[in-house]
Amino acid sequence: MDHLRTPLRLNVGFIIKESIGYSRVFPFDYNHIHFEPDLDLVKFKGHVEITRTPQGLLVQADLAGLYAGECGRCLKPLRTRLNTKFAELYASSQRHVTESGLILPEDGHIDLEPLAREYLILEIPLNQICKPECKGLCPVCGENRNDVDCGHQQEDIDPRFSVLKNLLSDS
Repeated sequence: MDHLRTPLRLNVGFIIKESIGYSRVFPFDYNHIHFEPDLDLVKFKGHVEITRTPQGLLVQADLAGLYAGECGRCLKPLRTRLNTKFAELYASSQRHVTESGLILPEDGHIDLEPLAREYLILEIPLNQICKPECKGLCPVCGENRNDVDCGHQQEDIDPRFSVLKNLLSDS
């Protein structure tokens, strides 16, 4: 990808030269954005405020977008809103580096894409569901139980107690 066209690559060289306390807001509004290698969001909006501090540049971000996933029960496509807020320091020298290890590049451009991607991925639910009452797929025939009553009954028996069920059927 051409780094000059990266949507979240910002020229902050002029902020470095400003007095301590100076800040600038960079708004974002994209219909679609791709975070390498595997994250796509639509209706991506937000802003980043960059403030000059004695240690470097403080980046405070508030970002949101819609993530295309699928229901963990019925596998229907769905969109989940991801919202993230974070603050990171891009240090002006090695002695001010924080745990994140971010240092201001010499060319005065910072690319927030990798950082934003990390924070947004943390917001993706592990088990997305389309609605709380989603019935899921039939384990016998695979039909979506929200759309079709396939007639198969689901037995809710804990496998640890299946031996007890066999005892009942023998008598």
